Amino acid sequence: MHLDLTGRRALITGSTSGIGLATAEAFAAAGAEVVVNGRDEQRAADTAARVGGSTRGIAADVGTAEGVAALVEAVPDVDILVNNAGIFAATPVFEIPDAEWQRFFEVNVLSGIRLARHYAPRMAERGWGRVIFVSSESSVLVPTEMVHYGMTKTAQLSVSRGMAQELTGSGVTVNSVLPGPTLTPGVETFVRDRVGDDIPFEEAERRFIAEERPTSLLGRLIRPAEIANLITYVASEASSATTGAALRADGGVAPTIP
Repeated sequence: MHLDLTGRRALITGSTSGIGLATAEAFAAAGAEVVVNGRDEQRAADTAARVGGSTRGIAADVGTAEGVAALVEAVPDVDILVNNAGIFAATPVFEIPDAEWQRFFEVNVLSGIRLARHYAPRMAERGWGRVIFVSSESSVLVPTEMVHYGMTKTAQLSVSRGMAQELTGSGVTVNSVLPGPTLTPGVETFVRDRVGDDIPFEEAERRFIAEERPTSLLGRLIRPAEIANLITYVASEASSATTGAALRADGGVAPTIP
């Protein structure tokens, strides 16, 4: 199957590393005009240069209303919106203060709501569009060590489904993609913190999966490009009958059938 995004403009938040960067690279290879986003101006510019093609870098903190406003002012219209920006941290649930619950919701959930609220109706006016929330297997298998993160990922599923329903028959699809534990720079640090930094990373990865994600059917961390492959499909014309869905690319970590 050839996934062709020629003529489409795509905005990917949180795309200067990890899954977002891999998605930007996949979209550019498929012919899309890509807007990469991060909070640091130089890093966004460097990432755009690395991705190449018709790629722009826009610095904006989408975890704030002001940052979203600046981003949509710089990029008024897109055909594909990938809400990938997110944060995570391991904290015992009864030690998470109100400010952290609020910060996680602002960055992981409200950023995507604000962006979709602007872009999705404009997509509907044109009769075509894709809104994709990058959720997590933590939305259905809440990690005890980061309940606030799991809460935001579950919320994304509800938001995504509700928006898809609102856009019924418009030509705009809204879906969530659920990665499992993926080897991003942040996850590499997380694994080191959980397992220790006195062993080769390959051993740390194996031990982390065996001890903390034992339901994984892959037996390893997923690579960002493996998630980007699914996101690219969902962004393409080939996925036209897929909307309101939560699509798993979790390596089988969540021990459920649907």
